[in-house]
Amino acid sequence: MKSLLSNANLIDCVSPEVRAGASVLIEDGRILDIFLGGAAPAIADAEQIDVQGAYLMPGLWDVHIHPDYLKVSDMPLPEQVTLFGHRLQAAMLESGIMGMRCAGAHDYMDVAWKRAFDSGQHLGPRLFASGHFLTTTGGHFLTSGHALECDGPYGFVKAIREQIKNGVDHIKLNLSGGIMGPAWDLHRHSFFLDEELKAAFDICRLREFKVVAHATNPEAVKNAIVLGAHSVEHGYILDDECIELFVKHGTWYVPTLAISHLSPKQATNNWEKGWLTQRGLTPSLCCRVDAAAGPHREGFQKALAAGVRMALGSDIRPLKDAALLELGLWVRSGATPWQAIEAATRNGAAICGMGDELGTVEKGKIADLIVVGDNPLANVENVRKLQLVIKDGVVVSDKRKKRN
Repeated sequence: MKSLLSNANLIDCVSPEVRAGASVLIEDGRILDIFLGGAAPAIADAEQIDVQGAYLMPGLWDVHIHPDYLKVSDMPLPEQVTLFGHRLQAAMLESGIMGMRCAGAHDYMDVAWKRAFDSGQHLGPRLFASGHFLTTTGGHFLTSGHALECDGPYGFVKAIREQIKNGVDHIKLNLSGGIMGPAWDLHRHSFFLDEELKAAFDICRLREFKVVAHATNPEAVKNAIVLGAHSVEHGYILDDECIELFVKHGTWYVPTLAISHLSPKQATNNWEKGWLTQRGLTPSLCCRVDAAAGPHREGFQKALAAGVRMALGSDIRPLKDAALLELGLWVRSGATPWQAIEAATRNGAAICGMGDELGTVEKGKIADLIVVGDNPLANVENVRKLQLVIKDGVVVSDKRKKRN
């Protein structure tokens, strides 16, 4: 089956420019050819899709997500699993989030949905699963219901082996505290003993599993990088040595700005204000958010300037809003629209090991694409003007019909 997307302004996410008058030929779910300058040939057996000057680009990625934080006592597990699937599908169809990396989910519900989407049983984004996130007794975000508390070297080794046995793609380790938590769960505190760190990273290396490291202060960040973490999440406090180590080791950084930059004092537009109304943060948490914002922004800007490899992850819900809010926060915090878009497309695919197949509009790649109404390189919020979502070369959401 062939289809031809014509009359597009192409943002291929290989280079930071718009290519006018582009057409993209798709066959059997992959990009067969790209024609520039309005020179698309007549292809009789192809479905014709004229995007009428809209902007064609790769689908977006959010590489730090979670299901809603619900315990089984709050909602029965089958209903939670169903809700998570609905959230994932809505993010793809309503916002163009085509790839997601989970950073913690209880009862392996992320593994279940990954398998369901990969098998074609259900329509949804490409999902990379972590299972539970692992922390110490009295560790980070125990109230989420998604944590497993481990203690001692063998406690972590056993838990990691359990995650692997149950089909995860990567291992999530919470090495330190956070912003959203009780008074004893602080982001300046590290939680692992040296022997626990060594054992956890050793078994992941032996089993060839990537470590996604929740690390929020310089000590935790440096330990994560030196021990071989694939990515560091959050990095609320980064000193110059952290930046040097990121560059030296090529470690990915996922800053999750939404955690420290969304508060009533910091909101700058109606999307952020609307999210805060729904979220209902307590005054004490708002104080923690605001106190963390300055150092987090400073570290983010240093990482940008140094060329640290960075991908976009939100760490908030609902998933259909999360990555779009995070994109805006990147630009508000000093990134260019191109840097934010690249982090949410090309780099999102790369951090998940899919850079050869997804994340850019190039010949031979899988056709996971979106079409938006205006240029996101001029204003990153234009990604919200979603018109088409194309997965594996097939249109799965067409919002143009609603406007006609």
